[in-house]
Amino acid sequence: MPPLSPPDPQSQPSRSEALAPIESQIEGKSDPNGSSKTGQPDPGSSSWWRQHRENIITILLAVVMTIGIRTFVAEARWIPSNSMLPTLEVGDRLIVEKISYHFRDPRRGDIIVFDPPERLNFEGAYIKRVVGLPGDRIRIADGTVTINDVVIEEAYIFEPPDYSCPGTCPGISSQESDFVVPENQYFVLGDNRNDSQDSHYWGFLEKDNIIGHTILRFWPFNRLHYFGAQTYDDIPS
Repeated sequence: MPPLSPPDPQSQPSRSEALAPIESQIEGKSDPNGSSKTGQPDPGSSSWWRQHRENIITILLAVVMTIGIRTFVAEARWIPSNSMLPTLEVGDRLIVEKISYHFRDPRRGDIIVFDPPERLNFEGAYIKRVVGLPGDRIRIADGTVTINDVVIEEAYIFEPPDYSCPGTCPGISSQESDFVVPENQYFVLGDNRNDSQDSHYWGFLEKDNIIGHTILRFWPFNRLHYFGAQTYDDIPS
């Protein structure tokens, strides 16, 4: 199960997926199609293939389906950092769904998993919350985020941001009091605003970098949670 976001950019598998060996029971007698008297089949005989064909095909199909599901449908990830506190804690295991964004655009409030911009030179995946959509005018000041002249309520953050954008954000440059999210790009932030390498630090995220969005925390069991859509009804488009 690959980790998400720094500081520990090391991929780790979610579990062992070794296939149990398939044991065949063969009568200890001669076989006119090629079995020896000891009961061991001759690998070169057609009877050996007939005997094991179904098991081999089943194993191959299982492998192909597993790879296909992980690549195109969903996969499990784990959290190695505090950048999404209090929503996600270190060690949380998540299901990341990959299909929806082929049919719709990311929404404000989605918790997305993505490949970081190439300029960061980081091998791994990040997880952040979508705050700004293409075309949004955003300003971060005095501990609040303003989008299209509306201050948004963010009950999910760990603490208010202690930076200003534009202003003290290294990733955002603007001569105005606010900035506009470019077409096909997104402004993403960690819920732990003051301890997260995100768009305020490295700029906008290209849509093509997005892998999928988080739909479920399945571990630990006592914090099992389904992540539904956030609503920001007061923000004009």
